[in-house]
Amino acid sequence: MNRPLVITRDDALLDDLLRISAAAGTEIDVAHVPAHARPYWAKAPLVVVGDDLADDLAATGPPRRPRVLLVTRGDDVDPTVWRRCVAVGAQEVLALPAAERRLADEFADLSGPSEETGRVLCVIGGSGGVGASVLAASLARAAAGRRRSTLLVDADPLGGGIDVLLGQEEVRGCRWGELVAREGRLNPGALQAVLPSTGHLAVLAFQRGAARPIPAEAMRSVLDAGQRGFDLVVVDLPRHLDAAAAEAAARAATTLLVVSASVRGVLAAAQVLSTLREHTSDIRAVVRPGVLDDDVVTGSLAVAGAGHLPDQARLAVALDRGQAPPLRATTSLGRFCAGFLDAFLDEQAGPAGEEPRP
Repeated sequence: MNRPLVITRDDALLDDLLRISAAAGTEIDVAHVPAHARPYWAKAPLVVVGDDLADDLAATGPPRRPRVLLVTRGDDVDPTVWRRCVAVGAQEVLALPAAERRLADEFADLSGPSEETGRVLCVIGGSGGVGASVLAASLARAAAGRRRSTLLVDADPLGGGIDVLLGQEEVRGCRWGELVAREGRLNPGALQAVLPSTGHLAVLAFQRGAARPIPAEAMRSVLDAGQRGFDLVVVDLPRHLDAAAAEAAARAATTLLVVSASVRGVLAAAQVLSTLREHTSDIRAVVRPGVLDDDVVTGSLAVAGAGHLPDQARLAVALDRGQAPPLRATTSLGRFCAGFLDAFLDEQAGPAGEEPRP
């Protein structure tokens, strides 16, 4: 695979470009003189020309091509820089450090899948204590067990950490606190590499201690990368949707609303539903045990039913011991996850079906 070409002999500029490309998960070829760039000029998917060598490069008369950027350092772009931009056939001038995000996006676009093919599945509780986070974690584990590359995203800063539900709170890797400052596109491979992962499941949770709300831009970056790099992205939503949670809900192919089959449970779920409907349309109820029949619950909320999820014996004991929820076929969670994923993955597959990513 051809790599982006950088043409510069400015060491400080090159250090910046190497750092930015590495953060985007992209390797680059470097030419320190224009003559060395000639073999790569036409083949490189992107050419970044340092302002220091723009005049020398223009003197060689390089053929016109798309995706050429002229990069300079400093805040001011004077008229001579624009002249050099035209001379080398560049489409744009990027001044660092202000344009670092834009340049990182350009590099990231060249790495990994370019299309957003992964499906987003959101899970939200209609009220507290109905097991929405447990269901989200279990669905993600079940999908990963089917060799579907799966990203589990904790979008609830007050939820206690979804990694705890998996018994993975000690697994090393990035949490939200290390990603909240990130804007622009993330490279899918780089995201996979830094997150705690087991088998086909990667997890993005909150760190211990004070957890701040996630900026919408950070959630957008993570979901962009998740959809490009994973088969399935499962998001555990908070009941009070903030900007980041709304971003996730808007991308959901389906959102599961976990509802207690009680009068108060349905009334609380109706409140959550009124906000949720502003951001997504395919909402299905997962009914938990209570005094009301499932069809009464779904009819009162005017949503489709995704199934009934009974209580699971000794589940609380397993979670308190730091164990992931058991998903054997003999458990209620195992049966629900298997049945729902069979239907969901079949619905979301293309006409000829969809193979898991390697």
